[in-house]
Amino acid sequence: MAMRPQPLIAVTDVEASSRWYQRLLGCRSDHGGQEYERLVSNGSLVLQLHSFEVEHHHGLIGNRDDKPYGNGVLLWFEVDDFDGVIQRSAEMGVEVVMPRHRNPPEGDGGPNHWECWMRDPDGYLVVVASPDGSASETWRPSQ
Repeated sequence: MAMRPQPLIAVTDVEASSRWYQRLLGCRSDHGGQEYERLVSNGSLVLQLHSFEVEHHHGLIGNRDDKPYGNGVLLWFEVDDFDGVIQRSAEMGVEVVMPRHRNPPEGDGGPNHWECWMRDPDGYLVVVASPDGSASETWRPSQ
């Protein structure tokens, strides 16, 4: 049985959030518009963005006034270009919550990868992580 996550978040400005995620993660638009967006990477859907203000056929997705958005939810992206994402986040002035660090901090076990926790334009907590096992001395990010 195949399963593919297709996360959707409500945002205040779909087009601005789309540009933010595209620039940070290197994904691309697969829909576009002010009400709804699909972001894809390598042909796979990675994130959907939906306006707080638009009901479509399903009603409102969330309450714009009920903050913080995504309380208890992390949008987690494994990326091959971890160093590039970190560089782009600095260029974009992204709010970093937890700078680049190894998980686990010491020793063996765990994913043994690099992580950086940050906030998107609406305040959602976004984590970018290098592939599992990549925090070793021999791993190099893809170019």
